[in-house]
Amino acid sequence: MNATSSESVRCGWPTGNDTYLEYHDAEWGRPTTDEYRLFEKICLEGFQSGLSWLTILLKRPRFREVFADFDYRAVAEFGTDDVERLLDDAGIIRHRGKIEATINNAQRAVELAEVEGSLVDWVWEWAVTTPHRELDGAIPAKTERSAALAKDLKRRGWKFFGPTTAYAFMQSEGLSNDHETSCFAHDACAAERAAFLTGRTLRPAD
Repeated sequence: MNATSSESVRCGWPTGNDTYLEYHDAEWGRPTTDEYRLFEKICLEGFQSGLSWLTILLKRPRFREVFADFDYRAVAEFGTDDVERLLDDAGIIRHRGKIEATINNAQRAVELAEVEGSLVDWVWEWAVTTPHRELDGAIPAKTERSAALAKDLKRRGWKFFGPTTAYAFMQSEGLSNDHETSCFAHDACAAERAAFLTGRTLRPAD
């Protein structure tokens, strides 16, 4: 996506890798309202632990192929044969704990959707009203809100999703708009967030 040709008006963190730049320009910080993409990001943030996000991003197409496009209802049915199949797949991160956590989290996502009515609506209750960058310009690694989100999911039996991972998820999926204010994507993300959040009830601010 050629949203802009000038790297000077982007955030400072994307590298010159075209895949990374496209991810920043077209995805990062934009409100995600698809339940499969939200579940995917929770899982991939877990796989990313200890690795660069670019590594995960380059493997994402294969992750989608082997994890049923992150249809959590389908992944919830995976068994021991699927775990072994995934451990043999060099196209993903072959980490037994993370693979088993993804299957576990799919099962927990099914439960959450049944209890809360909608995975999308529940996730978006955690959106922040005023992103930290708007308050003081600093971007934390985690917040009280991300810690509360991680704690809630842990209580529900989810794995590999701590406070720092939770905040990275919130940033990437638009629950917080942490683009630099000079970045061309900042205002677009702010407008998309405002439109999506209109009429929604959010949890009390942290």
